[in-house]
Amino acid sequence: MEQKVTVQPADKVKIQRPSSKGGSNTARNRIYVRDVKGGMEYFRRSWGFILLAVFALIPWLTYNGQQAVLLDIMEQRFRIYGLTLWPQDFTVLAWFAIVAAVALFFVTTIWGRVWCGFMCPQTTWTFIFMWFEKKFEGPRNKRIKLDERKMDFDKFWRKTGKQIGWVSVALLTSLTFVGYFTDVRQLFADFFTLDAGFWATFSVLFFAFCTYGNAGYMREIMCTHMCPYARFQSAMFDKDTYTVSYDANRGEPRGPRARKADPDEKGLGHCIDCYMCVQVCPTGIDIRNGLQYECIDCGACIDACNDVMDKMKYPRGLIRFTTERNLNTTDKSQKTNPWRMKTIGYFVIMLVVTAVMIWDVATRVPLEVDVLRDRNSLYQENIQGEIENVYTLKIVNKSQIDQTYSIDIEGISTYRLIGDTEKSVGAGEVGSLPVTLAVPPTELNDSITEFNFVVTSETSEGVTIKQESRFIYQ
Repeated sequence: MEQKVTVQPADKVKIQRPSSKGGSNTARNRIYVRDVKGGMEYFRRSWGFILLAVFALIPWLTYNGQQAVLLDIMEQRFRIYGLTLWPQDFTVLAWFAIVAAVALFFVTTIWGRVWCGFMCPQTTWTFIFMWFEKKFEGPRNKRIKLDERKMDFDKFWRKTGKQIGWVSVALLTSLTFVGYFTDVRQLFADFFTLDAGFWATFSVLFFAFCTYGNAGYMREIMCTHMCPYARFQSAMFDKDTYTVSYDANRGEPRGPRARKADPDEKGLGHCIDCYMCVQVCPTGIDIRNGLQYECIDCGACIDACNDVMDKMKYPRGLIRFTTERNLNTTDKSQKTNPWRMKTIGYFVIMLVVTAVMIWDVATRVPLEVDVLRDRNSLYQENIQGEIENVYTLKIVNKSQIDQTYSIDIEGISTYRLIGDTEKSVGAGEVGSLPVTLAVPPTELNDSITEFNFVVTSETSEGVTIKQESRFIYQ
């Protein structure tokens, strides 16, 4: 017997999601996040402050009288303390990206989305913007009432003060970020004196707008709909991944009760259905519904629930960092082992790739030479009867100090170099040296003779490079 399935038209369907007010919405409502205190919140704020300080201070550090970290895209040159990377050194950046990706996979496999909750810039800046909201508009309930009432002077100055704070943070963030790609001191001076160029001004305003929009208004939309990590991170989860989880075995059935009431007598679990875990969640989810991709593992619901458990005289940990295996078994022999095959595999790959990256940097010669032949003539004979070939040497000084290089020839026994045989090149710069190589015809047995230019640093010991070239005759 066939069963008829009634299909509801798409325009009639109402998609419901948890609300920070404890109900459900038919559209995206603004999430009013309640302030929370506790061990997880203190750790998150401390860690966020450290990362924020590192981000703000790095562009202002100097090394050998220059900006220590400068990712100069226009000059195609990345300067990172004593290391200067050129487009030819892309492998170093590629290795670094691979190490970062594998490290993220390794951490996610063990501890879930702790990157999102504790280290992601989107989360850090969102909480900074939320701090301004609380300072100007008050705690959660006052913010709700403030938005519901009509505009008056009190509401106007509170909203204006918040917006000024948001714009100031967004602008300072953008200036600092752009300062990674240009001289940060000159950027700040030129921007505030209106002397900055078009692209510098455009970049600062563009990234300020992005910061303002993402942290001020987009917030959970960035985490739930735009961030690719939220989509593919579930592929790295398993029953042994530590995530923020609700202990349903202990909490259900949930329900309100008096503080002195015995939950066992009422047939209730430890969850009093207060919705505090929902109200403090920055993405507005109900952790009691199980693992959800919107959860960023910030631990705010843990602090809120622990505070409620303390007031009710119940044990802490109704919501905690744990694994699916630990929640569903009481057998200690079946408890989660973080060092399983998957995590060991990620860890080994991370060590190997890190070692390769370190080896690539350690064996990197801070010098590069390109030899360009004169295209106007293959060769010419001078008045001494010698055969001359003209070359231009492009010498790239990849170090952070000025260098003087000497030029020599290897592969031809009798020769004469006409022109300068030494070249001084500034730190992280490219020098051009035209040179003419004259060779007696008796030394040339073939129409093409292969040889090497040998470029040696007179400033730094052991820095020598050989570049192959050809001498043409007949």
